Amino acid sequence: MIKFLLDYSSGVPVYRQIIDQIIFGIASGQLKLGEQLPTVRALAVELKVNLNTVSKAYKELEIRNILETQQGTGTFINKTENVIAEKEREDKLKEICVQFSSVAFSYGFTLDEVVRELKDIETSKK
Repeated sequence: MIKFLLDYSSGVPVYRQIIDQIIFGIASGQLKLGEQLPTVRALAVELKVNLNTVSKAYKELEIRNILETQQGTGTFINKTENVIAEKEREDKLKEICVQFSSVAFSYGFTLDEVVRELKDIETSKK
């Protein structure tokens, strides 16, 4: 099970943050095929958000066949392959890079320093 963390100052709607975290959980292997998610009510209480917010996130993931809700049983991970469309992947990478570069450049790091550090991180993981 993943731990949901919300950032109310990010400007990203809460339901979208829930969707992104479920998709990331699947992509990273933290959520497995058939794994049960918290009920809408339980997750809404845990995150201190409106039931409709969680319901909207779950519904969108159901439409994409990533989640499956079985009446009386719960909501389960239905799909673990190709959960992120190529366009969505590219958009997310761009968003991450914009946020990351804004912080890095505000500290005075150059592009060369940032690229070198990213390469060092990649090398150290091998």
